[in-house]
Amino acid sequence: MASRRIAFAGILLLVAVGLTTLAARALAPGGWTVVKALLLLCFVGAAPWLGVCAGNAVPGFLILLLARHPARYVLPEAVDPDAGPIRLATALAVTIRDERMDEVLPALRRLLDGLDLACAGTADGRFALFILSDTRDAALAAAEARATEAFRAADRNPVRIRYRRRAATDGFKAGNVMDFLDHHADGFAAAVMLDADSEMSAGAVLRLVRLLQSQPLIGIVQHLTAGLPAEAAFPRLFQFGMRAGMRVWATGQAWWQGDSGPYWGHNAIIRIAPFRAHARLDALPDGAAILSHDQIEAAQLRAAGWGVWMWADEDGSAEANPPALPEFLRRDARWLAGNMQYRHLLTRPGLRAMGRLQLVQAMLLFGGAPLYVAMLALVAVSVAAGGGAEVPQGRMAALALAWPLTLYAPKLLGYAQVLLAPGLRARYGGGMRFALGTACEIVFTLLLDAPAQVSKTLALLRLALGRRADWATQNRSARGVAWAEAARLFWPHTLFGVAVFAGLAAGSWGAVLWALPFAGGLLIAIPFCVLTADPRVSDLLRRRGIAAIPEEMAEPQFWR
Repeated sequence: MASRRIAFAGILLLVAVGLTTLAARALAPGGWTVVKALLLLCFVGAAPWLGVCAGNAVPGFLILLLARHPARYVLPEAVDPDAGPIRLATALAVTIRDERMDEVLPALRRLLDGLDLACAGTADGRFALFILSDTRDAALAAAEARATEAFRAADRNPVRIRYRRRAATDGFKAGNVMDFLDHHADGFAAAVMLDADSEMSAGAVLRLVRLLQSQPLIGIVQHLTAGLPAEAAFPRLFQFGMRAGMRVWATGQAWWQGDSGPYWGHNAIIRIAPFRAHARLDALPDGAAILSHDQIEAAQLRAAGWGVWMWADEDGSAEANPPALPEFLRRDARWLAGNMQYRHLLTRPGLRAMGRLQLVQAMLLFGGAPLYVAMLALVAVSVAAGGGAEVPQGRMAALALAWPLTLYAPKLLGYAQVLLAPGLRARYGGGMRFALGTACEIVFTLLLDAPAQVSKTLALLRLALGRRADWATQNRSARGVAWAEAARLFWPHTLFGVAVFAGLAAGSWGAVLWALPFAGGLLIAIPFCVLTADPRVSDLLRRRGIAAIPEEMAEPQFWR
């Protein structure tokens, strides 16, 4: 494992130092100014994340391309997860908060029926379903209870389905889970954690149970998770790209992290006794509860000597993605607020180096946004002041290409893997259909990223000004976005984009052309928000099969 971690660190340093050196050489001609120095400083701050992207992507791509069974290759200690008896009594724990039960319960019915079929009638006593509610609204809670009771009554063994609603919702989701483990998990050795929008096949759940029971010192096994088929344009395009990137990222990450892997809080199995003993979360120094509980729970468990595995195989494990851009950015803001809380935990006594690294990586996911925004502003100022003519076109062109190629390396290599694998390519409907989806998704990502970085920067600013984060109710249903709503949400992004491009145009129209792929999304953030939620656009993509994933083509083996 040491050699794998050295390889990851080598790629990270090579990329970060190489890109920083290229940036310095591109900026140096004509002498250094305050603006140029600030630009380079921003790049130095952003470079580590680019290195992480490449460090996970390169080994992940090679393993997916060359290994017969990538998930087993990165975890050689793992048994065959698709064979063998089930010995652990396992709770299926679903956490909900102000959810529509007609969207939650069908996936759970499919899972229970699948376990009955897969276990040939022996699932009773091995599995029980717990619906763990933190719903605060009394009317919603009453509807939730009625729907759950009807769901229980329709089951062939109603006693295996249990519903619990907390009177006090302290600690957000982590508190909900720990309350369950403390008071309702007696008799169970393990729990498969599911979110309200999770969907897992019986095969995937049994896979997790077999992996956990085969290794008595493993405390968590996290299953790679894909996006569910989506009809709306925004989640359809988003999950198409995320799936390619996460497959490569998770494989590479699992390869070098080994038994110190990540935990995402859902679509995973935990060993109850050590989790209850070591993953309990204290309040932060200011008394606030921890929002992003998963990575620190894994770090504390690993500090106590329990391993955390990533099973880097997406089959049978999925989740829904936000239905439109406003919901996506609200989810990002919540994750950002939680991840930035980790700054208080980095020096916590007892954590291992890998645990601290997981926390740093979670912070880097959002912490680079202000640097990106600052670089856009500084480039515009420099070009407007005449600095554009001093920059060597060759070096600047190389830097402008190297940045996105490195940042999007997991996704781009994920696309390459599909195109190079005939069997996988066929699952997407063939090379031409996949290439069309890839092209559309790349344009989508380029238009999304600049507004998303501005939104993250604004969220960080609100946190810095003392705004306290909360766990707001999430809309999971497809909807249209009105022009008025989009304008209210994205006028700051548009105004910033106009200022950036005005500065660029004042100094060099060539700079405007270079900047369009990376910052043009700011100018059209409002129509982008509306159109990616428009049912007509969604229907067009669906009818043409653009950005279709294998499950949309009704592959029966997915939910095996």
